[in-house]
Amino acid sequence: MLGIDAHKRTHTVVAVDHLGRQLGTKTTNATTSADHLAIIRWADQFGAERYWAVEDCRHLSRRLERDMLAAGERIVRVPPKLMANSRDSARTYGKSDPIDALAVARAALREPDLPTAHLDNEARELRLLVDHREDLVAERTRHINRLRWHLHEIDPTWDPEPRALTTFKHLIIAADRLATLDTVIARIAIDLVERIRQLTVDINDLRAELEARTETSAPNLRQIHGVGPLASAKLIGEVAGVERFRSRNAFARHNGTAPTPVWSGNTNRHRLSRAGNRQINAAIHRIALTQARSHPDARAFLTRRSEQGATKKEALRSLKRRLSDVIYRAMLADAALASNQVHHLAA
Repeated sequence: MLGIDAHKRTHTVVAVDHLGRQLGTKTTNATTSADHLAIIRWADQFGAERYWAVEDCRHLSRRLERDMLAAGERIVRVPPKLMANSRDSARTYGKSDPIDALAVARAALREPDLPTAHLDNEARELRLLVDHREDLVAERTRHINRLRWHLHEIDPTWDPEPRALTTFKHLIIAADRLATLDTVIARIAIDLVERIRQLTVDINDLRAELEARTETSAPNLRQIHGVGPLASAKLIGEVAGVERFRSRNAFARHNGTAPTPVWSGNTNRHRLSRAGNRQINAAIHRIALTQARSHPDARAFLTRRSEQGATKKEALRSLKRRLSDVIYRAMLADAALASNQVHHLAA
């Protein structure tokens, strides 16, 4: 097992045997494809039966994983929590790149069911588009807040309705009214209106692109009530390969919808889990709220849980856990469909 501590400018590799005993260490001076190939050549001294363990921080290790997968290497991803626990239990003191790489390798040896790395181009592209759209929305909100202050200074009674300044109709009305004023603050406000308008165009274009891409890549996921283009793209991008989860329960634990058991003597109850990927959890929460408003089966389920003595929050958590299973099955079906299409094209 070869553990890698990946950084922006260097990678440190530590090789261990099946008992976790250190066999060798290597650090690269750069992170180019040539350096990744040099690491693979260095690892040849330990034989072909090997696995690479990388801390699951794909913003740093993505290029490394891509190069190694292209070279036919096998990689597992170690969650940072497991790596930290392994480092804390070791007999070494302090924190360094070799210590971290050794902790990654030993954590991978201790946990046999870690997810394997694979090339997730579609998921990565969707995540980049969703993140970019969210950045544009945040930037537009900042401009709208500034514009509202200027409009209030021009006329305290000028108070557009919430979300009004995200529509072209109200932006045109504001621009026409500001054009009649010959002041510096009006000129600044006109500039803000134009920026908001352009950001709205870009945001709408991104939504349309996400809708088209998710309808093609995730038809089963899109059929779930409450799962629109933004939610489906967020789920695909954050999950990054649903096949890496061995069961629906593992997926629920990853997204934080699996309740945490709390036992005290003869009392057995469950507590809200705050672990897992919070982005996926937030997406499932929004889907659950949508279904609670407009889906008959979800409303009937919530009513039944309430009649059993559950509070509204507890009933909603139960619905989220059910939704996690539904989403897991839909994403598996979409993954199988994509795999069949690839095999058909190859044939």
